[in-house]
Amino acid sequence: MKIAISGKGGAGKTTFAANLARWLANKGVTVLAVDADPDASLGSILGIPEAELIKLKAIVDMKELIEERMGGSGAFYPLNPKVDDIFDDYSISVGKIRLFQMGNIKGGGTSCYCKENSFLHALVNSLILDKEDTVILDMGAGIEQLTRGTAQGVDALIIVTEPSKVSVKTTAIIKRLGFELGIPKVLVVGNKVRKNEDEGFLRNHFSSEELIDILPFSEELLDMSGNTGSQELPQGSLGIQLANIYQEIVRRVK
Repeated sequence: MKIAISGKGGAGKTTFAANLARWLANKGVTVLAVDADPDASLGSILGIPEAELIKLKAIVDMKELIEERMGGSGAFYPLNPKVDDIFDDYSISVGKIRLFQMGNIKGGGTSCYCKENSFLHALVNSLILDKEDTVILDMGAGIEQLTRGTAQGVDALIIVTEPSKVSVKTTAIIKRLGFELGIPKVLVVGNKVRKNEDEGFLRNHFSSEELIDILPFSEELLDMSGNTGSQELPQGSLGIQLANIYQEIVRRVK
């Protein structure tokens, strides 16, 4: 099972991804949690100590490794470099969850990142098309790491959105990209709803089929986003609601 999670920055997608990984691990599933967000906070929310995380550099920033696998510093490089051993050598395990910090596709600017981006695309290909693991991809506010070929190996794209015009607009853009790439299931989860008007706003913008559920604003989830000690799901009604959402996601992608 391969699930990509995206959404506008601050919408809560990384906390959602971390809790999905925890829920699956509690079910006995071995999970490869991939941090593909430039913010790189998935490890902290999973409860991995900062002393360990600081040793785990994002792959896209490991110049020597990329040069080695891409054939040196010349202008020509392989389109399919060897990457299948990368995940074992450059990851941290916490229980049944293994964290891998990939980093994000490099954008435009004065430098050419063709080699780094090609390397990241090869990693994504290996994750989605070759690996049999259950993979949770915590994406940035977009899905640049996915190409048309690899996206068809993703079982679902889950977009976490807040009840705001900006967040909903970002969700619409990500949805369109997901459909264009051929991802079979593109689903939405509402988050940080404080009042009935917020819930109504989200339900007016998304169909009942695509909107899995709506989560209330929660101080517990906000605390968890900065807590490096907890490896447990939220308790009480919020924990039950999250579990129901994750169960529904699994049901839809099988």
